[in-house]
Amino acid sequence: MRTSTDKPIAFYDENAETYAARQRQPPVERLTAFANLLPSGGTILELGCGAGGDSAWLIERGFAVTPTDGSAAMAHQAEAKLGRPVRVMRFSDLDEVAAYDGVWANACLLHVPRAELPDVLLRIRRALREGGLFYASFKAGVDEGADRFGRYYNRPSQEWLTETYRLAGFATPRIETASGGGYDGEPTEWLHVWTQG
Repeated sequence: MRTSTDKPIAFYDENAETYAARQRQPPVERLTAFANLLPSGGTILELGCGAGGDSAWLIERGFAVTPTDGSAAMAHQAEAKLGRPVRVMRFSDLDEVAAYDGVWANACLLHVPRAELPDVLLRIRRALREGGLFYASFKAGVDEGADRFGRYYNRPSQEWLTETYRLAGFATPRIETASGGGYDGEPTEWLHVWTQG
């Protein structure tokens, strides 16, 4: 039986080629803000890299990027784009210590069940160097649940995220809200979360 964690990975495994081929521009404004706060040539872990567009943008600017994705099929798509290996890794498998200047997690931790997110955040905090930068984005909401493709979303509130981040040892996050969309084409209120370890 698949868990809520497995369902998004199964979706991306089954739809990797279509997902990778969609028209998507990297979030340049946020990537630039992220890059400007890191040391030149710094080390970055990208979680949920998808087809590799954000990693490519960061690599082109001289950063040492480690791209990862929980879906082997998506990792394969990213490898084709980046011309380098992409680690297949679930968030719960992250076990590095003080290895990165920054962690970039765009539209991926939103698939982590709320009950499991505190542990994932602890792992990210441990993987960051002291003062390291962490960016993640979530779909805002009240209730957990699936979209029309069966992908689980945790849909947290700002208050819940703030407390969960603080319990994981992060500085109180700065949360920006923005209206937008996603692969499902539905109007979405996004939470863009910035903090330091």
